[in-house]
Amino acid sequence: MSRNDECRGKVQTVEGLVDPGTLGVTLMHEHLICDVTPPGKPERSQADEEITLENTWDANYHWNAFPGICRLDDEEVAVTELAAFGSAGGGCVVEVSSIGMSRNPEALRRIALRTGLKVVMGCGYYEEDYLGSSVQTKHVEEMAEEMIVDLSEGVPGSKIKAGIIGEIGCSHEWSPLERKIMLAAVRAQAATGASLCVHPHRDPQGPGKIIRFIEEHGGDPSRTIMGHLDRRIFDLRTLLDLAKTGCGLGFDYFGNESSYYPFQPEIDLPNDGMRLRWILELAERGCLSQVVISQDICTRTRLRRYGGHGYAHLLEHVVPLMRMKKFQEDQIHLLLVENPKRFLALC
Repeated sequence: MSRNDECRGKVQTVEGLVDPGTLGVTLMHEHLICDVTPPGKPERSQADEEITLENTWDANYHWNAFPGICRLDDEEVAVTELAAFGSAGGGCVVEVSSIGMSRNPEALRRIALRTGLKVVMGCGYYEEDYLGSSVQTKHVEEMAEEMIVDLSEGVPGSKIKAGIIGEIGCSHEWSPLERKIMLAAVRAQAATGASLCVHPHRDPQGPGKIIRFIEEHGGDPSRTIMGHLDRRIFDLRTLLDLAKTGCGLGFDYFGNESSYYPFQPEIDLPNDGMRLRWILELAERGCLSQVVISQDICTRTRLRRYGGHGYAHLLEHVVPLMRMKKFQEDQIHLLLVENPKRFLALC
């Protein structure tokens, strides 16, 4: 299936094609309706444990001990939480819940309609451990065609179209199946002109290995966003080496101010101030046009209702911090508006 000239230069939202200039401030990596309960315990069928102000801190430290923490399945909560982002001046959210994360196109469209915000939906597959056994037997061509259909015709049964590929999951031990999925995503990127959003594995060298794989198989690094860099790379040289590939650089864990990461306790996560310091380093080296920022909200404890920062955090708290740290207004606009417009416009 070839690229559709009618779509070129437009952004595909769950409500249809829009002009990139209408997006406004855009969160480039979020989840509104999803289930990323870690494989194993607790099971997804297990009853949710109530999240309260008394146990939010414990829940953030011990995800597996709190069934339901990684399950965002209440549309009313999503509408209320997302409305705060709109009230703060936000315009668009990129929802990258792929297959394996309980993607729900119909719910995303309802949320978009009720909030008046633009929502861009992802497609493709998450990490292997989150996928059913039926995926194991699929060929690259079949998975690529699935992504192409989601982007160009709409998710079967809904006709709601995806506007970005991903997030494509790469687990710590990048499996043969995940490599096949990535190859399928590269083919879908070439066929549709959509950008590709990658969830890299936790090896600090992983993002570089993945982008080389994408390039070697005909993918376009400049249309590929390597996510979670504030959880993956902790030295400037490695970050700059990745930037030299021309790929998008995703700093998408804003709002997490704790150094503790339950899936990798041996590392120290940065806080928002440190994230901004890395981004300023990139700006000084002429790489700011590659950077996109977001919050990757995928647990209940990061919603305001449960004591978290919520979707409006970037606008309400990070932007003032940027100004304190001497970001220029055109740099802030580039990060929040111009870079998302470029990555989301189909080419």
